This record gives sequence, C-alpha cells and structure tokens, in this order.
Amino acid sequence: MRVLGLDPGTARTGYGAVEYRGGRMRLLNYGLITTAADMEMPRRLLSINGELTQLIEDIQPDAVAVEQIYYHKNAKTVITVAQSRGVILLTSAQAGLCIAEYTPLQVKQAVVGYGGADKKQVQYMVQKLLALKETPQPDDAADALAAAICHLHFHRLSNLYKA
Repeated sequence: MRVLGLDPGTARTGYGAVEYRGGRMRLLNYGLITTAADMEMPRRLLSINGELTQLIEDIQPDAVAVEQIYYHKNAKTVITVAQSRGVILLTSAQAGLCIAEYTPLQVKQAVVGYGGADKKQVQYMVQKLLALKETPQPDDAADALAAAICHLHFHRLSNLYKA
C-alpha cells in the first residue's frame, strides 16, 4: 500500500510518500509544494493543485492522509490553511483516491505513542520508523510523513479487526 501524506499550507504544503510492503514501511519521497507570498491567492491554490496532481501521477498512491486543521490564534492563518486543505481534498478526490483525515493528536499518538509529543519527537520517530539516516526536514515534510505513517497504522489495525 502506498500513502501520500499531506500537511496543508498555502506557502508550504508538506508531502511525504510511504509504502508498506512485506511487513515493512519504506520512504518513497518527501518534500514541499511552495508558493510565493506575492502571488494572488487563486494562483497559489492553482499552483498547489497542479503540483499535487503531478505528485499523485508520479507516486500513484492508494490513499491520501491529510492532517486536519487545529486551532490557531491567528484566524487569517486558519483560513489560508483551510483553503489549501480544500484544494488538497478536491485534487485527491478528482484522482479517485481514498482520503483519510487525522487530527494532530491522532498522528502523534500513532507515530510517537503520545498525543502531547513535540515536533522533534515526531521527527525522531519518523526517522526511526522509516530507517532514515537523517531526520526528515523541513517540519512540514516530516509532518506529512507522520500523517502517512499514521494512516498505515490505522489501515493495518482496521484490517486486523476485519479478520
């Protein structure tokens, strides 16, 4: 199973692709979709759509795991992240992919085992779970990898309950 994890953002959308095969997880790819701050919002969202469409074509995931929005003190930030999330959900649905949404708490619990984990703990566990030589950077990409790992854990657990 291949999962494309996504950490929504308008300036920086993190992505991370993980494959589960033969009882092991392995990293396929990770990075950022970026847009320039001086671009108009419709153009930024169009750019995210185009780059995500290309990623989906390249990676051929079975599912997309998207982190849900958590409360921000800045309402403007929440709105722009929500716009990015909308584009991600639409693009993924148009590609016919299974879409799973997880709260930051669920992602941290699945990856670290503790919902109050900080970013460094999440990055460390992503590195260990994927047997990487270095901690994945930047944070947005590491968070996207964590979302993909979270989905693989939930998917495997749901299959155990079906058996």
